[in-house]
Amino acid sequence: MHIKHLSIHEFETFVDKSFLGSYYQTYEYALLMKENGYDYEFVGLVDEYNNVHAASLILIKKLTKLYKYGYAPKGFILDYFDYNLLKEFTNKIIDFYKKKLVFIKINPEIAIAEIDPITYKKKYNQNRKIKNHLIDLGYVKLKDNLYFESAIPRFNGIVSLKDFSLDHLNKNTRNKIKKGDKKGLNIEIADRSGIDILYNFIKKKRNKDAFYYKAYYKAFQNSNNIDLFLVSLDTKQFLVSSKDAYEKELNHNSDLSNQLIKEHSEKNLNIKMNSDRKLLSYKNDILEAQNRASKGDKLYIAGALVIKYQNRINIVISGYDTNFKRFSPNYYLHYQILNYYKKYYDYADLNGLTGDFTKENPYYGLNEFKLGFKPHIYEFIGEFDLVINHYVYKYLLKRGKLAKIFNKTDIKKK
Repeated sequence: MHIKHLSIHEFETFVDKSFLGSYYQTYEYALLMKENGYDYEFVGLVDEYNNVHAASLILIKKLTKLYKYGYAPKGFILDYFDYNLLKEFTNKIIDFYKKKLVFIKINPEIAIAEIDPITYKKKYNQNRKIKNHLIDLGYVKLKDNLYFESAIPRFNGIVSLKDFSLDHLNKNTRNKIKKGDKKGLNIEIADRSGIDILYNFIKKKRNKDAFYYKAYYKAFQNSNNIDLFLVSLDTKQFLVSSKDAYEKELNHNSDLSNQLIKEHSEKNLNIKMNSDRKLLSYKNDILEAQNRASKGDKLYIAGALVIKYQNRINIVISGYDTNFKRFSPNYYLHYQILNYYKKYYDYADLNGLTGDFTKENPYYGLNEFKLGFKPHIYEFIGEFDLVINHYVYKYLLKRGKLAKIFNKTDIKKK
């Protein structure tokens, strides 16, 4: 067998049949990365009858003026348990790129453990053996990241949409979703022009400009594999719900005042003070709702980009206006997205967790938010470099060039 360049049709036909298929390994993703300074090639290992046995999108970018590296996003597409196939593909891909690349970076979407959502203990599976296969064949295992130091998160939450419902979610998550509904939140699917609205909510989350997300939308638009969701606040409904909440709490507050007169205890005083705070909050909501309703403008407060591929949806990025955090728009947004797709897809990728589940974790809030949707938590195999030019690789490593290029620190804590 030998390595050759594949046509888009040859590549997509092979990848579509693989359980390792990912939107990262698509022509659309190649187009997106082309807009971001990468060249791309589709390569495959074929036999004498031109049957494809392994394939990959290889993104190519300069490391220095003289040297380039390759990146196979979500790894090569092949049967990693077939050691002979893995060995042959590895050796021949090295030979194929020996005059062009210093190394090829891979991060296969291979889950090596599932994490218990209560105890956070890991239950490893047979996929763990693949790590040893790769190391035996000369792949360099990079440091396991606990947070978001790598190109793609090592820990992830996958929600099963087959049995997804509000009742199955964490109690706190359910309450926040209901709160958003009562406050007058609505969700809609927008077109590409809505990217400018979305960008206002996500611009501080990544070191990317609005043109990057417009290119993202454009790349997947023609194949109808991307959706843009926006959440708006119905100011009239917000006003009605705020007045209703105020009236109910006012009656409750009156009862508490009478109770406090009868029994002036610290417990009753604290309950009354809590009710007073709620009344003030609802009163401020009424004033804000009246002000916004008088303007008549549609007010967007959250949004998300979603990629659809095979039987899974992927929430690429989401965000919300922090001025409306008390409405829990991100909870409402994610629930509505998952509920919308459950008729058509089997799984939803929440796009990353950290492997640190302690309260000291700087990303604790992000973890808790996603865990509220009761996902299956997986640990993936991590990143490897397939070194092609060992001399140059060691030189760049020693000089700190690789650490400088690949040290990813653009994820904002929540």
